[in-house]
Amino acid sequence: MGDLLSTPARVYVAGHRGLVGAAVARRLVSDGHEVVVRTRSELDLRDATATAAFLRDTRPDAVVLAAARVGGIMANSTYPVPFIEDNLRIQLSVIPAAYAAGVRRLLFLGSSCIYPRLAQQPILEEALLTGPLEPTNEPYALAKIAGIVQVRSYRRQYGASYICAMPTNLYGPGDNFDPESSHVLPALIRRFHEAKRDGLDEVVLWGSGSPRREFLHVDDLADACVRLLHDYDDDMPVNVGCGEDLTIRELAAAIGEIVGFRGRITFDTTKPDGTPRKLLDVSRVTALGWKPRIPLREGIASTYAAWLSATGQSRAEARSTVGT
Repeated sequence: MGDLLSTPARVYVAGHRGLVGAAVARRLVSDGHEVVVRTRSELDLRDATATAAFLRDTRPDAVVLAAARVGGIMANSTYPVPFIEDNLRIQLSVIPAAYAAGVRRLLFLGSSCIYPRLAQQPILEEALLTGPLEPTNEPYALAKIAGIVQVRSYRRQYGASYICAMPTNLYGPGDNFDPESSHVLPALIRRFHEAKRDGLDEVVLWGSGSPRREFLHVDDLADACVRLLHDYDDDMPVNVGCGEDLTIRELAAAIGEIVGFRGRITFDTTKPDGTPRKLLDVSRVTALGWKPRIPLREGIASTYAAWLSATGQSRAEARSTVGT
C-alpha cells in the first residue's frame, strides 16, 4: 500500500487541548511533522463557514478530528442535548471542509460506546449497528456513529482516504478531573486523593463495581493514530485498545492503593452501572504491528503524579493531612 502520510506532513489536530488531541499532537511533533492548531476561541468548529475558510487557507495534508464534547455517565445523563448536537455540528463542519480543501488524509476519532450495550465480547468492529446502545450515553454514541457513516460516505462517493479509529476508555496526563464531567478513572483518582487528604475512612462509588472496562494510556493511542495515518486505508473503523479489562471494583482497589487511601470502598447499587462490559477486539490494529507499551498501574501512577503537579499538590502534603 505504501506510506499514506508523507514525512514531514502538515497536520491539523482538531481538539489539541483535549486529552487525545494533545497526545496526538505531541507524537506528531516528535516524528517531525508540522502540527497546525487553533484554540476554541480562535476557531469554533461548530461554525461550518469559519471552519471551511480556515482549512481552505491552511490546506493541511491531514486532519485528526479529536475535537468533541465528552464526559462520563453523569455528564451524558444530565446534558444529552449538547452531547449529540455539538458533536454532530463539529463533524458536519470539519469533514466536508477538509474534503473541500483537498485534505488527503483524515482520521476521525470515535469511541467504544458506539457498540451495542450487549455486544459479544471482545467486540469486533463488525458489531456496529447490530443492537441497542447503552441508554446513558446514547446521544453521544449516535453522534459518533453518524461521524463513522459520514466518513464512509466520503470514501464511497468521492474516494477520500479518510479513516476512523474507535478507542477504548482512555486516560493519561491532561485528563479531565472535574467531578461533574470526568470519566471513571480520573474521577476515582480524585475521589481517593480527596478522601485521603480529608482523612475519610470510606469512599462510596456509583453502581455495583461489577462492570468490566478496558483502559488505554493516551500516549499509546497517539502511537496507534500515527500508525493508522501512515498505514491504514479502509472503510471499516479500527478498534484501539489493550485487549484486557478489569472490573470497576478492581480498578478502584488499584487506584486506592496507588493514591494511598487506606479506608473502605463501598458501592451504591441504586446508581447506574452503564454497559456491563466493553472489551474491544484489537486484532485489526495489532495486525499493523502496533501494540500498547504502558502497563495500567504504571500509567495510573504517572497520571496521578501529573495531576498533582498540574494542581500544585504533592503526595507528601496529602499524606501529612491524613496524619500517616
